[in-house]
Amino acid sequence: MTADRLLANQTDIGNAIKPYYGEAAGTKLTALLRQHILGAADLLTAAKAGNTAKVNQASAAWYANANEIATFLSSANPSNWPVDQLKMMMKDHLDLTLAEAVAHLKGNYAADIAGYDKVHVEILQMSDALASGIIAQYPDRF
Repeated sequence: MTADRLLANQTDIGNAIKPYYGEAAGTKLTALLRQHILGAADLLTAAKAGNTAKVNQASAAWYANANEIATFLSSANPSNWPVDQLKMMMKDHLDLTLAEAVAHLKGNYAADIAGYDKVHVEILQMSDALASGIIAQYPDRF
């Protein structure tokens, strides 16, 4: 199942920060990222069912979780991960991911593929920003 594989990725990401921010921080990030994936699944399920009320509820929860992730990360490294920048990165990520999913659900596969490409570029930029922040915070470890 796709969600299971995505959930494993979230554990890997949480584990990756443990050497820098500790066991508790890694576990907390994993939990927040798992909510991120499960929230996306809830949103897609509601959209497939055509349930507007549940789409709105799931969307609000998904975006709120993105803000929680941004706030949590910023609290670990505020100098290199300003909360407003992280919130914007997370919002951009969700907006792009949602656009791709909508294109897929509508059977607009050309837009789906173009959307995937945008998500791919954006997530690599996010990864670079997070890695750069860790390197800047702990230069003696690199």
